[in-house]
Amino acid sequence: MPLTIAQGDIAQFSADALVNAANRSLSEGGGVCGALFKGAGRERMRAACEAVGGCEPGQAVATPAFGLSARYVIHAVGPVYMGGRQGEEETLRNAYRSALRLAREKALSSIAFPLISAGIYGYPKNEALHVATETIRDFLLTDEGEMDVTLVLYDREDLRLNNRLEMEIDFLLRRGMLPEAESVRYRMESSRNRRYLEKLEQRQSADAFTKEAPRVRRKMPYGTPSMPAESAPAPLELDLQLDESFSRTLLKLIDSKGYKDAEVYKRANIDRRLFSKIRNESYRPGKSTVLALALALRLSRTDAESLLARAGYALSSSIEFDVVVSYFINKGVYDVFEINAVLFGRDLPLLGASS
Repeated sequence: MPLTIAQGDIAQFSADALVNAANRSLSEGGGVCGALFKGAGRERMRAACEAVGGCEPGQAVATPAFGLSARYVIHAVGPVYMGGRQGEEETLRNAYRSALRLAREKALSSIAFPLISAGIYGYPKNEALHVATETIRDFLLTDEGEMDVTLVLYDREDLRLNNRLEMEIDFLLRRGMLPEAESVRYRMESSRNRRYLEKLEQRQSADAFTKEAPRVRRKMPYGTPSMPAESAPAPLELDLQLDESFSRTLLKLIDSKGYKDAEVYKRANIDRRLFSKIRNESYRPGKSTVLALALALRLSRTDAESLLARAGYALSSSIEFDVVVSYFINKGVYDVFEINAVLFGRDLPLLGASS
């Protein structure tokens, strides 16, 4: 899959390149850096880094991976977080871009990143994740080749702290969109958040929630506002037969939207091989793949449900994954990469697929 998010120790992953969250002197540090030096063999990695001589923030260099399950270690230097007003975001984006470009120059087909600068360099984890997913997404959407990218995070729980968007989703789940509330994982991270949701729950109408929630929502990486009414997708008016296959329906939708196939499957976070299978009318894609394609096509909730039905699926108000994805569709948020970051933080399956 072009971009997936995983939890674990990056030094234990296999890829053509493993990315080190390096310091500018390329010396051995702690955390990700220390783990990669240890896995590669400290003496050999130290000698290779000394031969390179250093790397400036926002740039990346490569060394052999030695004892790691990779061909290269790409050392990307991120910024030290100084409050966000010293150009840290652009420096962090450049670190990811530099690593990806270096991987492309070396004709690598897979690369695994840690969350750069989110350790001892102090970059807030939610913001660091937003920068990472957005920068990787932009690269994959414009890159003419195929590259599998994995973002390896140490702890998914850190990604849910004080996230107002998560609170809105939790509110919808607790409010009754899922009838069997006891079966749904419901967590509140602070008494302040709990009081906030309890206050909202006392308001019975949806209008009251719509009015109150934005007032307290602070800017968060996934708090993308709803699409303006004038830019919302218009209902589809296709001449579809009742027995039309999913594949044929999908291709008609792509044509009706004026998109190219590559544009759609890249936005859906699926690779070209899987899309080729989907074009075969006998192939039945998974539900997450169908939803990813619906998002890539920027379908309304009604049209997304129609496309799901063509593949034999439906959105359920008793499944947390469905409720979360529906939340974004209803708000007109179609970025699969952003939505996957939220799904990952909630320990739910990701959109898109590789098979």
